[in-house]
Amino acid sequence: MEAFLKEAKNASRILMTISGAEKKRILLEMAQGLRDNTQALINANALDMKAGEESNLSSSLMDRLLLDEKRIEAMAVAIEEIAALKDPVGRILDGWVTEDGLHMQKVTIPIGVIGIIYESRPNVTSDTAALCFKSSNVCVLKGGKEAQNSNESIAKILQDVLEANDLPRALISLIPDASREGVDKLIKMDKYVDLIIPRGGAGLIKHVSENATVSVVKHDKGQCHTYIDKDANRENAIKIAINAKVQRPGVCNAMETLLVDSSIAEEMLPRLKEAFDAAHTELKGDSRTQAIIDVEHATDEDYDTEYLANILNIKVVDGVEGAIDHIVRFGSGHSEAIITENITTAEEFLNAVDAAAVYVNASTRFTDGGAFGFGAEVGISTNKLHARGPMGIEGLTTYKFKIYGNGQIRG
Repeated sequence: MEAFLKEAKNASRILMTISGAEKKRILLEMAQGLRDNTQALINANALDMKAGEESNLSSSLMDRLLLDEKRIEAMAVAIEEIAALKDPVGRILDGWVTEDGLHMQKVTIPIGVIGIIYESRPNVTSDTAALCFKSSNVCVLKGGKEAQNSNESIAKILQDVLEANDLPRALISLIPDASREGVDKLIKMDKYVDLIIPRGGAGLIKHVSENATVSVVKHDKGQCHTYIDKDANRENAIKIAINAKVQRPGVCNAMETLLVDSSIAEEMLPRLKEAFDAAHTELKGDSRTQAIIDVEHATDEDYDTEYLANILNIKVVDGVEGAIDHIVRFGSGHSEAIITENITTAEEFLNAVDAAAVYVNASTRFTDGGAFGFGAEVGISTNKLHARGPMGIEGLTTYKFKIYGNGQIRG
């Protein structure tokens, strides 16, 4: 592992010599490489899908794992979109002259070597590799074992493009030891690795955060809520709630708990149940919900669970304060939404809820780099420092100060 990471660290210096135009050209070649190898990717993915079936992976995980022609084309398009972004490296963020006559520049630079730990979705391999390359960072990837064949096939295609351009394959690589022990080594290699980004379940995030000596930006669980206020547009509320849960239940920005104001619960819950029953959603609720509609009982453990499946908790709360109290207790800082036509209530919710993305009258499903106009993202950061929310190429840079003098000394 140390020799592997040392090679990655050495390769990071080479990236600093590549111009923005060169990076764009190489990324476009990577996108075409995915298209040219579509069948090879599908064949590799078929091995993972078969193993997933034999391992009884959930339907949501199998959906995230699948690669077909449409998804491979989407991966290629995502790389092209990243290629088209403005180069984030070398930008002068600020400049000034001090009293001593020093000319100061605050300039963006890459972070260096970034280790990314993720599960299930093979497209994360190409997305994160392209984002890191665009921002002049080396990426060291550790995907889930359920997608091993797919990830290896994607990485090889991207590495072949690097090699064809006389660049080291170490700029984009999968860690050689994908075991738990290998991950534990990776997250302690602060001599060679500058940042770790874990994307996955609560157990993975907790383990990495507690054991890493490398700096960590967390892609924590998506414990997302939608609160339907007494002043909500009823039709919009139902439409948004259905979208937030059902459109793609197995992703981190899907709603896991629906909060309903007690003053409209008798009116809204039967309508919501009818809509969710039509979408085959399994519903759980607190005792106040159960007194109105027939659902399973929701426990505190349920409210703290990221289902990543078509399962939804419902809770009746007393006004926006009750909704905020519940979110403070169970939210993960990812995405929260309020449905209301009352601007005062909306602003109270926006200001009081501490999350990376807070919505008024819209689905939490929009928390995504593409939907925000950033292109693909390396993750949805629930950190408060360095990067927060969809973490695109801007979040993969830091800065340094360049100081120009003409003989100044400090007295």
